[in-house]
Amino acid sequence: MGAWVSRPILFDNSAWARLASPGLSDLRAEQLAGWLEEGRVAVCLPFLLEVGYSARDLRDHEKLLVDLRSLPHMEITPAVEDLALNAQYELARSGHHRLPPVDLLIGAVAAHYDSAILHYDHDFDLIQERTSLAYESVWLAPAGSL
Repeated sequence: MGAWVSRPILFDNSAWARLASPGLSDLRAEQLAGWLEEGRVAVCLPFLLEVGYSARDLRDHEKLLVDLRSLPHMEITPAVEDLALNAQYELARSGHHRLPPVDLLIGAVAAHYDSAILHYDHDFDLIQERTSLAYESVWLAPAGSL
């Protein structure tokens, strides 16, 4: 379950949306709290846009974005764009290019910044298996448990 992660950790919305799940183990919640305290959890634009999209109203949007923008931020650079496009090309060669573009961008950001991705989404394992993007895939909880 990725108990020990030595790299910066990039949030994905699939994990963020399940943080309050009653099925989330106390151990994982404690680990995440520690990572946040250590300043190791980061965000990027695609994640922030997904969180903003799911906000209930303006007040919720403002609170979420203010809180999340206080975390370290990993920028989308031209190199990240190239990595994402190349990953999509690699996936197309194996017939798997229809993965969400946001997931490709987050994977490219993580690869560029030598980070892990905290998620609850099989797409990140597929991207890792079928492309040259190198990042650590950290499931929030075992697949199917939340």
